[in-house]
Amino acid sequence: MSHRIAFLASDAPAAQTALATLTALYGNHPLPGATHIVALGGDGFMLQTLHKTQSRDLPVYGMNCGTIGFLMNAYGIDNLHQRLEEAEETVVNPLTMRAETADGGVEYGLAINEISMLRSGPQAAKLRISVDGRVRMEELVCDGALVATPAGSTAYNYSAHGPIVPIGSDVLALTAIAAFRPRRWRGALLPKSAVVRFDVLEAEKRPVRADADSISVPNVLAVEIRLDPKIRHRILFDEGHGLEERLLREHSPNRAKITRRFVSQ
Repeated sequence: MSHRIAFLASDAPAAQTALATLTALYGNHPLPGATHIVALGGDGFMLQTLHKTQSRDLPVYGMNCGTIGFLMNAYGIDNLHQRLEEAEETVVNPLTMRAETADGGVEYGLAINEISMLRSGPQAAKLRISVDGRVRMEELVCDGALVATPAGSTAYNYSAHGPIVPIGSDVLALTAIAAFRPRRWRGALLPKSAVVRFDVLEAEKRPVRADADSISVPNVLAVEIRLDPKIRHRILFDEGHGLEERLLREHSPNRAKITRRFVSQ
C-alpha cells in the first residue's frame, strides 16, 4: 500500500541528511494531504512534532537521528511503506497544566511525558499536594515533584526513581524529586482521572518553576494538572517494538515491583 508521507526533521545535521535522502526516495507530501507523518530526530523533536500536529489526527512514525530515541524507530531508508503498513499504533493522551504565577497571570501547557515542579533558587521547594480537591500532603520539602503519564514514566520520572507505568494501566505517577521531608518519600500512583494540585509555600523565599515538556513557567504559585482524554497522539512503532514492549524492557530485576500506591498521609 502506498502512503502519502510528510517528512519533518530537526535541525541536526544527521536529521537534515536523512530528510534529503528520504525525500528523494519517497517524496514529501504537504501535511494537509498526508496520511502519515515521519519525524526525523530524537525524542525531543518527536515531542515537538506531536504537539504541533495534534489537531491533524495523523499517525506519527519517528526515525531516530538523535541519541536515546525511546519514542523513535531505527533509521533506515528501505521498505518504508511496508514498515508503516505493519507498524503498531499506540495512542497517548497528554497532561494539561494550569499554572498561576506570582504576577497574577495564568499559563497553560500540554505535556506528553510529564509536568514537573522544580525549585528555582538555592533553597529547597516547599509544596502542598492536593488530589481531587483534598489536601493529601501538607508540606513536601524537595527539589521538586512531577506527574508523569505512562508514556513518560521512563523519562524524568524514571531518573527520579519513580515507577515505570505500563501503557493502558490507567494510572499516573506522582513522584518526588530529591525529597528531604518526608524523608525518602518517592510518591504514589494515582488513577488517570485524578486532578493534582501543587501549591507553592513560601514562594518568594523558595521560588518554583513549572515545566510541561518544552514549556517552562517561572515563579508559579499553584499548578493544577489533569489528563485530557479528548486529545489523542497516535505514535507508530515497528512491529514487535511497540511502546509497551519498550516499557517492559526498562524493568530490571533489581527494581521494586510496581504497586498501586495512592497518596496518603
